[in-house]
Amino acid sequence: MSDLNGPTRDTPTRAPARPLPYIIAGILLAAAIILPLMPQLYSYDQPRWGGMPFFYWYQLLWVPISAALSGIAYWLVTTEDRRRRVAARAPGSPGAGGGRAPSSGRSTRDGGERR
Repeated sequence: MSDLNGPTRDTPTRAPARPLPYIIAGILLAAAIILPLMPQLYSYDQPRWGGMPFFYWYQLLWVPISAALSGIAYWLVTTEDRRRRVAARAPGSPGAGGGRAPSSGRSTRDGGERR
């Protein structure tokens, strides 16, 4: 006989998401992609750094900046995913097997009996 309180195929593995970490991660990734694609921001010769025109060193500066922004976005998303997984396994949460069983997705007008 199977345990009725154990996980089933319909048991959610994650709790509801908070949108803020995903929005912040999207903004960070958008900045890392869009700002280097705007040449009007850096199509200048001066100031020079080590004899290199601004155009080149500005683009090279975006390599570590983009890596840092991508790392922060990854950390935000994985932290939120970890929080959602823990919340789904918490006792008393709807996804922990203690809540109401999910519906089959079928609805009928006559009280549940199919014809």
